[in-house]
Amino acid sequence: MAGAIRQLLSPFSSPDTGRKQPPLSGPGVPLTQSLRRRLPKRRLNVRVPSSGSQVLATTYVVQDPCLYTPSLQSSPLPRLKLPLISQRTTDSSLGRIAQYLKGLEVLELGGCSNITNTGLLLIAWGLQRLKSLNLRSCRHLSDVGIGHLAGMTRSAAEGCLGLEQLTLQDCQKLSDLSLKHLARGLGRLRQPSLSFCGGISDAGLLHLSHMSSLRSLNLRSCDNISDTGIMHLAMGSLRLSGLDVSFCDKVGDQSLAYIAQGLDGLRSLSLCSCHISDEGINRMVRQMHGLRTLNIGQCVRITDKGLELIAEHLSQLTGIDLYGCTRITKRGLERITQLPCLKVLNLGLWEMTESEKVR
Repeated sequence: MAGAIRQLLSPFSSPDTGRKQPPLSGPGVPLTQSLRRRLPKRRLNVRVPSSGSQVLATTYVVQDPCLYTPSLQSSPLPRLKLPLISQRTTDSSLGRIAQYLKGLEVLELGGCSNITNTGLLLIAWGLQRLKSLNLRSCRHLSDVGIGHLAGMTRSAAEGCLGLEQLTLQDCQKLSDLSLKHLARGLGRLRQPSLSFCGGISDAGLLHLSHMSSLRSLNLRSCDNISDTGIMHLAMGSLRLSGLDVSFCDKVGDQSLAYIAQGLDGLRSLSLCSCHISDEGINRMVRQMHGLRTLNIGQCVRITDKGLELIAEHLSQLTGIDLYGCTRITKRGLERITQLPCLKVLNLGLWEMTESEKVR
């Protein structure tokens, strides 16, 4: 394993000549000028701080990897973003990041579909200060790579144990084992996004249920999550303020009862297109007085009765999504609009009937 790391971190050689590349920058040469000098024909967008800006607020956006340069070693880069169009980003690119940008705190790799578990091993080896990592749609990543990040292979890499935000959206090869790694190794994790991860199930949520550091959990469109998984979360020691289980069509009214029992500290709850009804709303709202945002769009079983219950018990609500709730009428909406704190109301796909228009 160590030999593989050394190979990836060996001095960069030009693919055309085989010679080592000369340093990009020298004394007094700005980073942007040196990068443009090397890559005059490639689109490059690098934001650099002005003389009076704070380093922690700096974000470098590089659309061409060009991350092999030792000149980056002296650059204080706390944030680095590689946009979706940067399909050339590879494990070798991540090796250079890990070698020269050890102070990095935020790394955006969403859409970089060529990176593999080896790239995550390199990140786990070199970026111990990382707090936020976006791996959206990195399709080759598996449980092994998440194990690297969580310090499960410490003989080769310590891991990124300080991670607070981790986006794994649409990483289709992940399973419940990845959630076990997160629970065992990432004790500071606050905001994991697992949306569209079809390989995780209720059993995986049992691993997460005792992560007291979690504040927000995104399980949107995780097809194998059901009422049982919500039960695991509710019976654990979580202190969640945000939960998104939208488009989990196995989540129903029983989940709302579990949420009321064990997740009553939620301030934001998204249930769009879940199989819930007025009965579930009745079982939930009586315990959720601190709820601020409720998204129940496309929950076609919700009627005016459900809206009346919401208006009666959720007086602190500031936003509600009713998009596609086709069984509600003007009467229910009048009750909702009387909420004293309401600021956002989404009514897409709702139309008044002819009789209501007459009134």
